[in-house]
Amino acid sequence: MITAITNARIFDGENVIRATTVLIEGEQILSVGGEIPAHAITIDAKGGTLLPGLIDAHVHTSVEGLRDALKFGVTTELEMMGGFTKNGREAQLQGIEDIADVRSAGMGVTPPGGHPDELMPGDGEIPDFVLKELEKMSEEDRNAMLAAHAHDHDHGEAAAVSNRDEALAFVGEQVREGADYIKIMIEEGTVLAAPGLPVLSQDILSAAVGEAHRYGKIAIAHVLTADSSRQAIEVGVDGLAHLFIDRPDNTSDLVRMIAESGAFVTPCLVLNSSIIGNSAAELAKDHRVSSRLSPEWLDTLNASFHTYPQGSMEDNYRNVMDLHHAGVDILVGTDVSVPVPSLGGLAHGASVHHEMQLLVEAGFTPVEALQSATSKTARRFGLNDRGRIIQGARADLVLVDGDPTTTISDTLSIRRIWLRGIQKVEEV
Repeated sequence: MITAITNARIFDGENVIRATTVLIEGEQILSVGGEIPAHAITIDAKGGTLLPGLIDAHVHTSVEGLRDALKFGVTTELEMMGGFTKNGREAQLQGIEDIADVRSAGMGVTPPGGHPDELMPGDGEIPDFVLKELEKMSEEDRNAMLAAHAHDHDHGEAAAVSNRDEALAFVGEQVREGADYIKIMIEEGTVLAAPGLPVLSQDILSAAVGEAHRYGKIAIAHVLTADSSRQAIEVGVDGLAHLFIDRPDNTSDLVRMIAESGAFVTPCLVLNSSIIGNSAAELAKDHRVSSRLSPEWLDTLNASFHTYPQGSMEDNYRNVMDLHHAGVDILVGTDVSVPVPSLGGLAHGASVHHEMQLLVEAGFTPVEALQSATSKTARRFGLNDRGRIIQGARADLVLVDGDPTTTISDTLSIRRIWLRGIQKVEEV
C-alpha cells in the first residue's frame, strides 16, 4: 500500500524544499515529489507542514515516557542512562507498538556515591514514581519492567567505578548489554544543591572514553558547569549532554576549545531554566500540551528543580549562541525523566517543543531549531535512517498545521504522526 501526503510544505530536516508530495510505502519513504500512483491513499496536507519525526537527544525514559513522546511527534528518544539498551529493548519492548523508538547508553560511568546516587533510593528499592507507573501498566508491561529492574540489581549495589580497570570493565559490560553509546558523569553537585559529590579523576575518565572509542561507541559527558565541561573535552568526549549553566570570564576560551574538539552540545535549556527556578507553566496551559498529558505530568511541568537560583537564562542564551556561532552542533534534548515535581519543568515529548522555543528565544532561527531536533541529532548519533525526509528513510513523520519554519510554536499544532509508515496520532 502506498500513502501519498500531498499539498504539504516540507521541511526535510535541513531546509524547506520545493516538493509538496511525499509517498510512503511500508516503513519507508518511497519518494519525495514525483507522480502519485492511481491506487495510492491520498492525505491532503493543505495548510500544514510535514516534518521528520522529532528526536529528543537526552531522556531517562520508560514505556509510558516513550508513549507520551510519540503523542508529541517525538519518534525517537535517546536515553542517557537507563535500561533500554539493545538487550533491554528486546526484554521490555517487544510487541509494544504505540511508543517512540529508543536508544540507550545503559548505565553511566560514575564513582561510588557519585551522581545520580543523590537522586536515588538505596538498597535496590523501586522508587515511588516507578510504583505509581506500574499501577497504570498492563500486566505484560508491568512484568517486563519488574524483570528489567531485577536484572539491573542482579549484581548487588549500584554499579560504580573506582579505578582504570573498573572503568574499562564497566564500559565493556555496557557494550555487552547492547549500549548504543557510553555516558560518563562529571558532576560535583553544586548546581544540583548537592555539593561535594565525588568525581572520577581525569585518568579514569580518559580510560572510559578511550574504551568507548575502542568499541566504536561515542562517549557523552554529563556536565553542568564550565569547569566540568573543560574536563570532559580534555578527556576526549564526543558530546556534552548539557550546557554549562555558569558563564565565567574565560567562557570564550572554553567555547573555542569545544569547537576545536568537534564535540556536539545538547544544551537542555529546559532543564537549566528549571534549575534556575523557572517552571514550564505557560507550556502546561497550552491546550495542545494539556490535552495530551496526565495530571501528574502537568503538575511536574508547573514545578521546577530550583537548585541554582543564582543562575540566569541570559547567560545560558549567550553560552549556547556563542557555541552555535563557533560552529558547534547543537542538539535538542530535555533530560526529562519522571513525573516528580522536584524534577519539574519537564515532560516527555512536550519539552522537545519547549526546547526549540527556547533555542529560538536565544537567537536560533526556527529552521536551525528544527535542524537541531532532526537531522543534526540523527547525524551525530549515526541514526542514518531518520531525521530527514528523503527517499529510503524511515517514514517517521509529523504533519503540523501552520509553518514552524517561521513560527516555531506551530510544531505543537499536530495533525498527524507516522511511525515507520503507520499513522499513530491525529490531532486532539
